[in-house]
Amino acid sequence: MSTTSESDPPTSESGPPADDTQHTGPPSATATAAVVADGPRAAGREVWPLVRRLHFYAGVFVAPFLALAALTGLAYAFTPQLDALVYRDELQVARVGGRSLALADQVRAARAAHPEGAVATVVPPADASSTTRVVLSVPDLGEKQRTVYVDPYTGKVRGELTTWFGSTPLTTWLDEMHRSLHLGTAGRLYSETAASWLWVIVGGGLLMWLGRRRHYRGRGPARRALWPDGSAKGVRRTRGRHAVLGVWLGVVLLFLSATGLTWSDHAGARFDSLQSHLRATAPELDTARAGTTPAPGGGHGHHDGGAPTGTADPADDVDLVMAIARGEGLTGPIEISPPKDTGSLWSVAQVDNRWPVRLDQIAVDASTVQTGARVTWADHSWLAKLSTLGVQFHMGRLFGLPNQLLLAATALGLLGIIFWGYRMWWQRRPTREDRRALVGRPPARGTWRRLPRALLVLGVPAVLLVGWAVPLLGITLLAFLAADALTAVLRRRRTAGSPHIDPAPPERATL
Repeated sequence: MSTTSESDPPTSESGPPADDTQHTGPPSATATAAVVADGPRAAGREVWPLVRRLHFYAGVFVAPFLALAALTGLAYAFTPQLDALVYRDELQVARVGGRSLALADQVRAARAAHPEGAVATVVPPADASSTTRVVLSVPDLGEKQRTVYVDPYTGKVRGELTTWFGSTPLTTWLDEMHRSLHLGTAGRLYSETAASWLWVIVGGGLLMWLGRRRHYRGRGPARRALWPDGSAKGVRRTRGRHAVLGVWLGVVLLFLSATGLTWSDHAGARFDSLQSHLRATAPELDTARAGTTPAPGGGHGHHDGGAPTGTADPADDVDLVMAIARGEGLTGPIEISPPKDTGSLWSVAQVDNRWPVRLDQIAVDASTVQTGARVTWADHSWLAKLSTLGVQFHMGRLFGLPNQLLLAATALGLLGIIFWGYRMWWQRRPTREDRRALVGRPPARGTWRRLPRALLVLGVPAVLLVGWAVPLLGITLLAFLAADALTAVLRRRRTAGSPHIDPAPPERATL
């Protein structure tokens, strides 16, 4: 059956086959003997059909999920600019000028306007045009908080927003859209499934394309791999665009997949377990007063309940605590958190996530004007550092605008890859012989049966390990294998009852 009007240039036996037409059928004795005789070259040749089949099915079924992730991620990357437009009144002062009021006076102004919550965090302005943020813990809001925005020059409250870990409602909405499409558990499963299969799609595509490029004459293989052939037409031109763009974006896509999985529900839990066993988790600041037991929930205090009932007003000491922290070298954007209880100290944390990051933390005893424990960026393990930096890059924060533009280009490029992948599938559809098939014929099934035994012995445990580390990849892969096996059984039953189906020629039989 013809699937395209053009054919690829011939390839050598060691590379992926250039012919786009696939045939099913059992391996012939001649083909089996050739595998044994050729040794490693034949073993490598038999891997390509399996790689092609995995890439094909993963692309067809997971690409819609990836398209949604690209679109929502594209919007989320520019949330700082969107927040500045939507929440200008809250985030920016009316007029820059004069001397700033004491931080304590600003906290009192926020409490006077919103007495319903306890102070959880105070965030001084990052620059001269920004407002001070006083974050209140309100029992009715659950995990979310109420952030009051105060003009540091006038003490006037410019507004309040319901925030989630410091994020505005718009950013929170876009974050949830990217993570779960606002579908709860089902949506989070979609997101993690897409990120899990992205490794298979990108890795398989790179293997096939770079392997194919070695066999072209004329321009060098490297140039052919990095730039599509302008003289190609039809499905070859579409495949060239699809593959070359995948080469350019492959590393970034794999990195985004890995960093996204670190905070997913299932693969993220595996990652957290690994960090714990390696003792590579991020260190926590000890805010316990000497001779007391630390308060439950850790010592950061950034999103906890704030000062307990019956303690002194946290506004009384906030200026002193900030001055001590500045004197200890905590420059740049900071968050100041009051003690959780009488046995705890104040905590001050740098929150500058742009490179080079400033993420030191310090505990401060306001009553004795002394500092307590300290955690510096250097105290983080290499795995904790890599995780933190990767997440910030994934969110578009690490390098500012260049980071955002790179993520935008990657998202748009991924949409282009998906479009050309589906177009290539459509171009390979039967045109005459079989009108019942609407789209291109998939690669032949049963490819694993021709793999060398040594490769199977090594590959099966590796797949099981990957399936354990990335559970949704393992589960969906099992579902695919079951569906594929069921389809094969049904097809064999249909072909057994039809006397008009010609078997594939022995020299073209695959798998």
